[in-house]
Amino acid sequence: MVNHVQEIIAKRAAQELNDGEIINLGIGIPTLVSKYVSSKNIFLHTENGMLGVEEANEDNIDPNLVNAGKLPISEGLGASYFNSAESFAMIRGGHIDVAILGGLQVDQNGRIANWAVPGKNIIGVGGAMDLLVGAKKVIVTTTHTSKDGQSKILKECTYPLTSTRSVDLIITELAVFKPVNGKLHLIELVGDTEIETVLQNTDAELVIPLKYESNLF
Repeated sequence: MVNHVQEIIAKRAAQELNDGEIINLGIGIPTLVSKYVSSKNIFLHTENGMLGVEEANEDNIDPNLVNAGKLPISEGLGASYFNSAESFAMIRGGHIDVAILGGLQVDQNGRIANWAVPGKNIIGVGGAMDLLVGAKKVIVTTTHTSKDGQSKILKECTYPLTSTRSVDLIITELAVFKPVNGKLHLIELVGDTEIETVLQNTDAELVIPLKYESNLF
C-alpha cells in the first residue's frame, strides 16, 4: 500500500529528471515517480518491453499492459513495444539515461543491495543488475529505515550486493545523499527534517555541508 513517505520520496526523485530523457522505473517506490513527470517530455521504459509508459488510471487502464512489477500501466502517444531481449539490449547498450531503483540497503560507497534478504525466498535480481551496469545515471529511492527501525544507509551492506557500481544519488524521506570517492555526502535535507534526525537514523559516515553543521545539537 502506498503511503505518504513513499510519495515524498517519489516526488523528490522526479525533480532529478530532465526533458528528453529515457527513464527506467524499478519496482516499488520508483513506480510512483510517473505521477510527477506527466508534464515533462520524458519517456518511461520498462524492461519487459515498452517505451512510452504512462501511469494507468480508471480512464485508460488496459489489463493486458503491465510493467516489470506486473502493475497496470498505460501507453503514451507514440509508445513502442518490443521483446524482452531488445529491451535489455537497450539497457546494456547504454541507451537508458536514468534508472530509478528501490533499495534494501545502500552503503557509503554507493553500492546497493536490493534483490536478496538472507534466509528469505526471493524470486531474483530481475533487471536491477543490468540497469546498474548500463544506465547512465542511477538513483536509489528508499525509506531511510526498515520496518524495525534499522538504518538502510550503512557503512557497508550486509545483504548481497546487486552490483559493485556506485549509484549516483540516494533519496530517502529524510535526505538526499551523493556518494563521492567512498564518502557519502549529505546534499539536502528533505522537507522540515532536522540534521539530528538524519544522524540518528544513519549508520554510514556522512560528509555534512557547513550550512547544516551549524544546526547540530
